[in-house]
Order: sequence, then C-alpha cells, then structure tokens
Amino acid sequence: MTLALLLALPGAEAATPLAPTVDLSGLPALGDAWREENPYRGNAQAIETGRSLYAQACARCHGAESLEPGPAANLRLVGLYCQRLADPELASRCTRDADYYFRTTVLEGKVRLGVEHMPPWTGVLSQEAIWALRSFIEAQRGAKP
Repeated sequence: MTLALLLALPGAEAATPLAPTVDLSGLPALGDAWREENPYRGNAQAIETGRSLYAQACARCHGAESLEPGPAANLRLVGLYCQRLADPELASRCTRDADYYFRTTVLEGKVRLGVEHMPPWTGVLSQEAIWALRSFIEAQRGAKP
C-alpha cells in the first residue's frame, strides 16, 4: 500500500530519457574509452555546459540547479565524503569510486524492487555530457538554495 502511494506521487516514476539539445563542441573530445575519473573536474566550460544539460535532463527529478529538492536523490552528495579524507591517495580512490558510481548510475539507471526510478541514459548521453553533468553538480556543492 505504501509503495503504491509513493508511486502515485508526481515525479515518482522514471522519466523517458530524451537527448538534450546542448552544444558539446566547446569540450575536449574524450573518445570511446570511458575515463575512470572525471576529466572535466573544475573546468569552467564543462560546468556551464553541465548546467544546461542538467536543466534539460536532470532537473525534473533531481531539483532545479541541483539545489532544490526533487523526488529523486540529491546528486550533490555523491562523493561528498571524499573531500573530508586527509590521505590524498585515499581521497583520490574515493573520488574515482564516486565517479564510477555516478557514471554507472546514469548509464544503467536505477531499478528497485522491480520499479524503474531512473531510466538508463546509455545511447542518449555521451561521455562528454555525463562528465560535464558531474562537473556542474560538484560545482553546486557550495551553493545555497
């Protein structure tokens, strides 16, 4: 009964992934081999590109600018703990793990108890788009809603 009520909430169902119309030509091409770590981290162009991508592909479920709550997870929390680690090697490994989690989740989507909560974006978002999204979301961590 509770699950049925949650699924009835607006936005609780997964969205149909539609390719965003964002120009990625200003970003360095990454090729076909997936990077283990976000190569655009801290890149101002990637952050702005990610902002546009986020508005078109993510905001509906994850909240405007990733600052306002949405029905889905707060993406600014992915890998946040890594910033608290004092050991640089451990922090780097933690960040790579968080990048892997983010990338895999975006590509494969999320299904829990047979219910699709996030659709897979494989074939819809390129590697450049996914890492630009990650860069934007990370840049939002210090912003206030």
